[in-house]
Amino acid sequence: MSNDENRSGSPTGPNTSVITKVKPKTKRPNLYRVLILNDDYTPMEFVVHVLEKFFQKDVEAATKIMLHVHHHGIGECGVFTYEIAETKVTQVMDFARKHQHPLQCVMEKK
Repeated sequence: MSNDENRSGSPTGPNTSVITKVKPKTKRPNLYRVLILNDDYTPMEFVVHVLEKFFQKDVEAATKIMLHVHHHGIGECGVFTYEIAETKVTQVMDFARKHQHPLQCVMEKK
């Protein structure tokens, strides 16, 4: 036997084991776009108010999104995880109904 085999701390000895710590790979959550749809009845000011209240947009950003919705029929309010997007859609729809506006808010997978 060689001197290396007789050492107790030798990595090739019979009592040697390797412990590996496995880090689980976390998957990024899917993202969803929250969209407002244009209609002929909801006032522009109400849409701006909704964007400020539920999406924390300033007046300028909210107005820009509202005009995009007005001219193109649809506009993106933000991108969120599923649960947050679903909550925002529900909040906007409930708020619009409470104020008797037919505003539509939907979400789609990004």
